[in-house]
Amino acid sequence: MVCRMRIGLLSDTHIPEVAQALPPQIVQAFRGVDLILHAGDIYVPSVLDELECIAPVLAARGDDDYHSALADERVKDRHVLKLEGQTVWLVHESPYYYLLASRQARNSSGQKEHDSPDIVVFGHEHRAIVQRHSGVLFVNPGSPTFLNYRFGLGTVGILDIGSGEAEVRILQL
Repeated sequence: MVCRMRIGLLSDTHIPEVAQALPPQIVQAFRGVDLILHAGDIYVPSVLDELECIAPVLAARGDDDYHSALADERVKDRHVLKLEGQTVWLVHESPYYYLLASRQARNSSGQKEHDSPDIVVFGHEHRAIVQRHSGVLFVNPGSPTFLNYRFGLGTVGILDIGSGEAEVRILQL
């Protein structure tokens, strides 16, 4: 039996600054996900609570996340997750630093160190990015509320992983 995991991805919700609430389309987009990863700039923990009605949630601390979001146990500067044979890092910004760290973590035989990522989920840039570089999959789901710094419906991502493989889809809400 092949185990697969479906993960909902979002970032930069900026609630209540740019929108009063999460777009209701997120519920449909994330139907059936096993986990939700929020790549930062959450602003208020109630966003995580709302998402947790869909599936368990983990979040990266964004550069604008302060006050009450800092105290939430679901929020860390970086999450390192082992999911279906993949090492997934959840951060907010500057994934290129993590690429460099990943390269340095490879030993002389070319084997990956246990903590170097297979997948880096990040935000901050408000644009959807799916890019492979040096064997690492970088994913920015964009923003459901402030894509390309424009108000209105944006994007989220779906990450399917299992058996050492990963597939990403960016969904326009």
